Amino acid sequence: MSLLKVTDLRVSYGGIEALRGISFDVEQGQIVTLIGANGAGKSTTLRAIAGLVKPAGGSIVFEGRDITTMDPQKVVASGIAMVPEGRRVFDNLTVHENLRIGAYLRKDETSIREDIDRVYELFPRLRERHWQLAGTLSGGEQQMLAVGRAMMTRPKLLMMDEPSLGLAPLIVKDIFAIIRRLSDSGITILLIEQNANAALRCANVGYVLETGNITMSGTGSQLLSDQRVRDAYLGTR
Repeated sequence: MSLLKVTDLRVSYGGIEALRGISFDVEQGQIVTLIGANGAGKSTTLRAIAGLVKPAGGSIVFEGRDITTMDPQKVVASGIAMVPEGRRVFDNLTVHENLRIGAYLRKDETSIREDIDRVYELFPRLRERHWQLAGTLSGGEQQMLAVGRAMMTRPKLLMMDEPSLGLAPLIVKDIFAIIRRLSDSGITILLIEQNANAALRCANVGYVLETGNITMSGTGSQLLSDQRVRDAYLGTR
């Protein structure tokens, strides 16, 4: 059984169809990526899964449970967390306080402290800056904090929206190394990313989203070698 199964998902904003009946599966333990141009519907897909927008049709099933109309807080409680585009850390709170906010649904104080320590093990720079205001961190450090905050929900599925956006190439390399480490630790990842080359190299399975439709799918390596993908998204021939 798929961990996440999206079937014929449709989302409209006013009279504009952002998603036109897309279907895809995410298996336990996989890194799955959605690639496509701006406006293709990638972020809308994640927002629908997270309960932030209500679908006009179709279904979203997580661990065999229909979550299509579930409220965002209950989606998080079910085991789905999202690292939003642009990081969206709380600038006027410290690193430590941002991590605590990630555990807002939890009351198990001992395990919360243990999970904060795990985040600091994954991101030593956050430990070094744990009392620093998040707004004073570099872009790469803020992305680490956004990932760490999502990890505080103990997700079974981690959704990441453009994690490399606006970051220097060396930091992008670090971010994708972190994605692989999270996957190796047993977390299933649904990744949307404009850096198609890095995303497909990282992913087990990829889907190409164009104007609200899935037009291609395959393993990451299959899509990397497909000439249509190379021409449209990788800038190579």
